[in-house]
Amino acid sequence: MGTDSTNFNRIMEGLAEVAEIEAGRAKPARTYVPTKVDVKAIRGRLHMSQAQFADHFGFTKATVQGWEQNRRQPEASARILLTVIDREPEAVARALGLQTAHA
Repeated sequence: MGTDSTNFNRIMEGLAEVAEIEAGRAKPARTYVPTKVDVKAIRGRLHMSQAQFADHFGFTKATVQGWEQNRRQPEASARILLTVIDREPEAVARALGLQTAHA
């Protein structure tokens, strides 16, 4: 029973921490880096070919192909960038000095 109550207390502490973060009274203790990203789905949502996506966001076409064919996995920094591209493609385009993230 001790383990169950310990786990329950940890969960409750975590929920309290989330509430503090959401309210702006605390910062997250760690940064979330996605373990996987679906590059093909991101590219598809942007209506870009592999070549367009690679050229637009500074990857090589071979790298994009490798990710999509599961021959390679993006490194943590690439996963972060790909997540931002997925959620805020216009912000990335602005940061790179491009007019729009869409082809």
